[in-house]
Amino acid sequence: QVQLVESGGGLVQAGGSLRLSCAASGRTFSSYTMGWFRQAPGKEREFVAAINWSSGSESYAASVKGRFTISRDNAKNTAYLQMNTLKPEDTAVYYCATKVTGPVSSRADRYNYWGQGTQVTVSS
Repeated sequence: QVQLVESGGGLVQAGGSLRLSCAASGRTFSSYTMGWFRQAPGKEREFVAAINWSSGSESYAASVKGRFTISRDNAKNTAYLQMNTLKPEDTAVYYCATKVTGPVSSRADRYNYWGQGTQVTVSS
């Protein structure tokens, strides 16, 4: 089992920044992927970004590319999502998830473990 705990959400004005953290504990895998997804009210969960823990390979949704950066700290088993130039449409609950095998993926159904989510609200 893998436990994921997100933190760092909050309320920010448009144009501001937030950094989300996702701390992983429990069983570890040699080449797993950490992903960030988000879900706004009335909308489906959507992919935001992902990083492969061993290779560092990254992937981003087009809507956040250039504004968001995913990174990892191997020693802390923690992934981060730096979000800059936030927009009201970035408002959502943000979830981190772990995919234990295979390459980076944007498909939520490929991820095995999920955190509880953290709310990000961007005011206009």
